[in-house]
Amino acid sequence: MSVEYVSTRNKNDRVTASQAVLQGLAPDGGLYVPTEIPKLDVSLEDLSKMSYQQVAYEVMKLLLVDYTEEELKNCINNAYDSKFDTEEIAPLTYADGAYYLELFHGRTIAFKDMALSILPHLMITAARKNDLKNDIVILTATSGDTGKAALEGFADVPGTKIVVFYPKNGVSEIQEKQMVTQKGDNTFVVGIHGNFDQAQTGVKKMFGDDELAAALDAKGYQFSSANSINIGRLVPQVVYYVYAYTRLLASDKIALGDEINVTVPTGNFGNILAAFYAKNMGLPIHKLICASNENKVLYDFFSTGTYDKNRDFHLTSSPSMDILISSNLERLIYKIAGESDAKDRDLMSDLNTKGVYEITDEMKKGLADFYGNYATEQETSDEIKRVYEDTGYVLDTHTAVASCVYQKYLKESGDDKPVVIASTASPFKFTRSVMQAIGADDASVSDIDLTDKLSEVANVAIPDAIKEIKTAPVRHDTVCEVDEMPQVVKKFLGI
Repeated sequence: MSVEYVSTRNKNDRVTASQAVLQGLAPDGGLYVPTEIPKLDVSLEDLSKMSYQQVAYEVMKLLLVDYTEEELKNCINNAYDSKFDTEEIAPLTYADGAYYLELFHGRTIAFKDMALSILPHLMITAARKNDLKNDIVILTATSGDTGKAALEGFADVPGTKIVVFYPKNGVSEIQEKQMVTQKGDNTFVVGIHGNFDQAQTGVKKMFGDDELAAALDAKGYQFSSANSINIGRLVPQVVYYVYAYTRLLASDKIALGDEINVTVPTGNFGNILAAFYAKNMGLPIHKLICASNENKVLYDFFSTGTYDKNRDFHLTSSPSMDILISSNLERLIYKIAGESDAKDRDLMSDLNTKGVYEITDEMKKGLADFYGNYATEQETSDEIKRVYEDTGYVLDTHTAVASCVYQKYLKESGDDKPVVIASTASPFKFTRSVMQAIGADDASVSDIDLTDKLSEVANVAIPDAIKEIKTAPVRHDTVCEVDEMPQVVKKFLGI
């Protein structure tokens, strides 16, 4: 059977992979999911002898079936090239009894580069395949990392414009500097007075605004998304879990068929969902360990079966996880509901109107692959300090959340299978919090200047992404209220 994509809220909305990539969000507000999750058709042993680019092709060809071999390989080779600062693209580093999958060696030193380096190529290829006449306007909300990675990926790509909204006071100093200094005549960055959930909700509303869509169309534009709601973001993320397993296999750290555990610091649920898809494709993953910060809506969901966003919102040292509405969870809900679009619609309606929904006991059985827990701010800081003092390896704040939660899982379960921990950002992106945790902070200098000291402490060179923004001029200074977001977009597009 050929894989197509359907909306989680309407199974009759059936599209090809390239159409799903172009649209981003389904017209009914649902997320596109594959009609089946195909099994890997190349052995793990054979994959262990392949490069990252080759593994990417073998995984992605199964889910993006209407892209030709030439098209897909072209997208992959344009994405995973010298813009990454390590030849291996996603190296594994062993420290403290775990394998840290370093996903931060791209241009913006965060894991979002892994998918957003290829999404523009997938999208432009899809536009050609579907005879798209309009220019694509990428509309994205960010909790810190997606924004810069999307801006970097789409900057000056012909036939596209990109608008990124971020919470003005909800990202790190370095994250903000990365975004507001972004080059590219087609880029636009806007701070909002609000949090990420409000930015994401505002973006989703614009996607569902028929009047706005008509105004765009009249000017030769149409919206698409670079958020993890876009299946073109999710599919490339499946690759690095398959790659990580096959590297362990190639280096004799595991034997063929051995199960591993995977721990992921989780906000919008896309990264860990990709690991779930990898498991469904046949990768021997035992437990998917979902790590939350003090915004522990996912921990509570996995503990109780009730998803409740009606709670205080915490600004933490791991801002990319400061999320109360985990959009990608809807894809898992659809699956554990027996792929019932009606059930998914009802639950998402409850979330929209009441801010809470509860899954059935039968659905809870579908969560058996997952373990959820969280780390407090103090625990996160303590974990950075512990791992550094024990091993010399420096974790960023998000990876520290994952590391801490893995230690809790290990203590509770005694399950010491080899573990891959998704290391989602460079410590240089969250210099102040990292240096405070280690006990080497210097309050007299800015976060950016503090990177020099972190480089000494970690014995790691300052990434180019940090060097570039030290002297870069601010190019974007627009700030607006949440309800002004559509007007800001119209002004940028000249509508």
